[in-house]
Amino acid sequence: MDTKLTLKLDNSVIEQAKSYAKRKNTSLSKLIESYLGLLVDPQDAEEITPLVKSLSGVVELPAKFDYKKDYKKHLLTKYTK
Repeated sequence: MDTKLTLKLDNSVIEQAKSYAKRKNTSLSKLIESYLGLLVDPQDAEEITPLVKSLSGVVELPAKFDYKKDYKKHLLTKYTK
């Protein structure tokens, strides 16, 4: 159940927070709710976003895939000629 909460904050902080929320495609209310949730239950910090959930399972990798080796190869290819 959602409950209305009234806060008194510095106007510049509010404007900056609104701008941040807009860049993150969320509402200021959701941003504050998420932050307060992290304060009361830090284990929720590992929450997976809906976008990441939708991408899970899109790519199938071999069981013994060594991502560090593959990334190193990528960097060598990218930065050496």
